[in-house]
Amino acid sequence: MLKALSDFAEKHKFRGKGPLCVALVVTDHARERGLPLDPAQLITEGEGQVLGLGKGKVQAILGRHGITRVLAEEGGRTSRGSLGNMRVYVEFLNKLSTDDSAIDLNEIELFWIARVRNFFAAKPFSLKLDGNLGLRAVIRNLMRQAEDRQREMSGTMFLGTMLQHLVGAKLDLVLGEGKVQHHGSNQNDAAEGRTGDFNLHDVSIHVSTAPSEALIRKCVANLDCGLKPLIITTRRGATTAEGLSENAGIYDRLDIIEFEQFLAANIYELGQFSPDRRIVKIGELLERYNAIVDAHETDPSLKIEIAKGR
Repeated sequence: MLKALSDFAEKHKFRGKGPLCVALVVTDHARERGLPLDPAQLITEGEGQVLGLGKGKVQAILGRHGITRVLAEEGGRTSRGSLGNMRVYVEFLNKLSTDDSAIDLNEIELFWIARVRNFFAAKPFSLKLDGNLGLRAVIRNLMRQAEDRQREMSGTMFLGTMLQHLVGAKLDLVLGEGKVQHHGSNQNDAAEGRTGDFNLHDVSIHVSTAPSEALIRKCVANLDCGLKPLIITTRRGATTAEGLSENAGIYDRLDIIEFEQFLAANIYELGQFSPDRRIVKIGELLERYNAIVDAHETDPSLKIEIAKGR
């Protein structure tokens, strides 16, 4: 049974917090309702979400095993693909119960609990300071790690979260801690009365890996309120944002900056162009970034460490 579980988890990439939440909640449904399960009965009316998939339920299950850390603030509810994950997992459990009449749901829950513990112990991203590379290339390598992990764990947004909190950390270094309000990556701007990811005086900063028409509409709303929208994005994202802003007639009224350039330029300036001070400032940036991740995210693997030996 454990071999079948392991094969299933690898095949369907049940590694991130969203899929793990689904596995825990659906296993609990199987314990309460018995097998086989009907996936149609595990969908909420109207909302189209997995029944019971929320922070309270997930944390209650974890609590049975002495785990108090929060796996996901929304219990995986906001993770893309949760319904699909629920259906494939229900199909797997139903087949497993048909093949093995002595299926042990407690043992299955322990399997997923072990995966949760491994998730919490996951290694952070690694920033390698290579003197032969420009700062932008060093930052690009970090972004590539986030993209690779994102592909491995479908439904997760590692890159977007990394960019948001690195921008926040850099703002803290420039302005001083306490001047910028930070938020979790799954928190909605509009729902909290914010006009962007960061609001500074008359500037609304939007951090995005994939600028969309919806983001441009936010920028239009900023301008209507007398605010200055600033988009910080990837190289590809900058090209997209420029095209969309031209279509919306606001190309000359907002600023679009590539993330790599945004971060690298400030590291040079804060380090006063001294190689030793530059390294110190990178260390301070990552220390602040990791503190923000600790305070606002539940996934410790989002943290960044400086590779030994540089």
